[in-house]
Amino acid sequence: QVQFVQSGGGLVLPGGSLRLSCAFSRSSFSTYVIGWYRQAPGNQREKVATITTAGSTTYTDSVKNRFTVSRDNAKNTVYLQMNSLKPEDTAVYYCNTPLQAARNDWGQGTQVTVSS
Repeated sequence: QVQFVQSGGGLVLPGGSLRLSCAFSRSSFSTYVIGWYRQAPGNQREKVATITTAGSTTYTDSVKNRFTVSRDNAKNTVYLQMNSLKPEDTAVYYCNTPLQAARNDWGQGTQVTVSS
């Protein structure tokens, strides 16, 4: 099992920014595709962004041009920079590998609340 330590969530005003971090437990981090997911109250969990081992990224339409996923293989860490945040971005955010996500194997997540 791959384990992550997440940080960086919190309360932010609409239009503000936050950066989430996801520290990876294994030295083989650079070989893993990593996804960021979120789950809002009453909603199903959705994939927000993905970054491949080569650094290619994909985003769900609702966050394009506002969120940026990046990785630092030397630090075994993936980041999600979130700008121009909206109330509808409020959710618990998770990082995970696609394989563990498909197995419904999740960590603790981090709460992001966008509210005035």
